[in-house]
Amino acid sequence: MYPHLLSPLKAGAVALPNRVLMAPLTRSRAGQPGDVPTARNAEYYAQRAGAGLIVSEATQVSRQGQGYALTPGIYSDAQEAGWKQVTDAVHARGGRIAAQLWHVGRISHPLVRPDGAAPVAPSAIVAKGASCFVIQPDGTPANLPAAPPRALDTGEIPGVVAEFAQAARRADRAGFDMVEIHAANGYLLQQFLATNSNTRSDRYGGALENRARITLDVVDAVITELGAGRVGVRISPHFTGHDIADREPEDSALYLARAFGQRGIAYLHIAEPDWAGGPKLGDGFRRALREAFAGTLVFCGGYTAERAEALVASGAADAVAFGRPFIANPDLVQRFRAGAGLNTPDRSTFYGGDARGYTDYPTLEQAQPQPPQPQP
Repeated sequence: MYPHLLSPLKAGAVALPNRVLMAPLTRSRAGQPGDVPTARNAEYYAQRAGAGLIVSEATQVSRQGQGYALTPGIYSDAQEAGWKQVTDAVHARGGRIAAQLWHVGRISHPLVRPDGAAPVAPSAIVAKGASCFVIQPDGTPANLPAAPPRALDTGEIPGVVAEFAQAARRADRAGFDMVEIHAANGYLLQQFLATNSNTRSDRYGGALENRARITLDVVDAVITELGAGRVGVRISPHFTGHDIADREPEDSALYLARAFGQRGIAYLHIAEPDWAGGPKLGDGFRRALREAFAGTLVFCGGYTAERAEALVASGAADAVAFGRPFIANPDLVQRFRAGAGLNTPDRSTFYGGDARGYTDYPTLEQAQPQPPQPQP
């Protein structure tokens, strides 16, 4: 039914069977202790292997980079082995998967860390209105306000960049086809980019070129590990969640898009502000992004199959990522191909829990009535 959306695509070095990407979706079900991916996580991702590319849930590159309880990491041997279970399961179903590499910056709380350290950020500015899911000392879960951060020293920043590079090495060993650098949604890299959360006066603050420096340093470090053809980046122009208020969001996005294009990365993933507020992306800005970045351009933000088909058919996008529809429809691509209806996601099971609302959504095949069995 959707000839453009369901057609193959080459994204950098990786051939994708269709242009329906699974967006990164935090589900807070990592195994404990150690925030390790489990066999249940492997089952969840394998069920969705029909996506052109699965982008994993955001995965912290270090303990310092964690902001929420029960989210997986990719900085320990156990985590690397856990992710190997996941990639093996996806590949066994013929799928492709990218690891989304994440540092939350100031969107964190000391209770997430065993040493009780304060979050880090470009500047010591608290993210007003932001909250973090934590496990309290008595074992009960809670959503607590993001804690006041401390500003990273200039000399600490290369160490953060190195953590992304190390995470990329682990992702490669764990069998991921690609990695996606998370520079969106108000986390550390966007905190450096945004004018209200970065008031630094060193080489990482002030002018746009300086505020974008850490993002490009991370991209360069990850390219060194994997090659540009296996690297994607996610950005979120006009995002206003997590107390982000950038005075020049489109200039920032276009500056990065040009810089990514010069480096030849595989894809640029644009998260539209559908759930966090902020103005919609205009057609002129979309055209400017296309002119600035010649690689694979992906948009994500509450799309239906019809709207995604139209966007790809117009040439404004090469692929579209779907989030919540993939939660409730593990066979989303098959449903699009068949013109079938979609299951409705259960929001109460989005974060934390067990198999319910995670691996138990029915596929089309399971929903079909079964023929009567012959009686003995």
